Amino acid sequence: MTETRKSYHQELDELQEEILKMGTLVEEAISNAVTALKERDLDLAQRVIDQDDIIDEMELEVEQKCLKLLALQQPMAVDLRIIGTALKIITDLERMADHATDIAKTTIRLQGQPFIKPLIDIPRMAELVQKMVHTALDAYVSQDAQTARDMIKLDDEVDHLYKQIFRELLTYMMQDPSTINQATYLLFVAAYLERVGDHATNLGEWIIYMVTGERVELND
Repeated sequence: MTETRKSYHQELDELQEEILKMGTLVEEAISNAVTALKERDLDLAQRVIDQDDIIDEMELEVEQKCLKLLALQQPMAVDLRIIGTALKIITDLERMADHATDIAKTTIRLQGQPFIKPLIDIPRMAELVQKMVHTALDAYVSQDAQTARDMIKLDDEVDHLYKQIFRELLTYMMQDPSTINQATYLLFVAAYLERVGDHATNLGEWIIYMVTGERVELND
């Protein structure tokens, strides 16, 4: 293998490492955002908001590396799919981080308000979407298309919980109009988490494409 090819494959490995770092930060952001909401921790919520800038910068850095590899190496076949998938993955990860930030901002808006109900299903949704993100990143590293396909089962659970939360909060609002403001914000939080699940499913679709060259639609 020539020195040029060694350097190229090293850059591909570094690209993967950067995406994993970004993904880890996104997982932490989701976890911290929901923890901040549940525990009414305004400092933690603010840290999630501040960290979003770091994730945005990582997206730009990875994007620049991808474009540089495309321009200088002119990759073909599998390598081209690897780089193209990286560009798609970082976009979805950045949007997940945006949703975590939205949840953190909701925590700040609801400060001082007692919860109208215990938060049970929203933390469960958060655990599921974190698992989806983690599973997607594992599938990306191991280039495991089947693991990526299996994520749809978790997305179904997330969607089920979202519908359950929607029905429950709607009932609260109908029975007691004074709950409408907070219930609406909690519905937003559930919707943000549902969207994170959709973005994680997008990761699965791109990983399948990277490994097999097949384009599939996992979000019904």
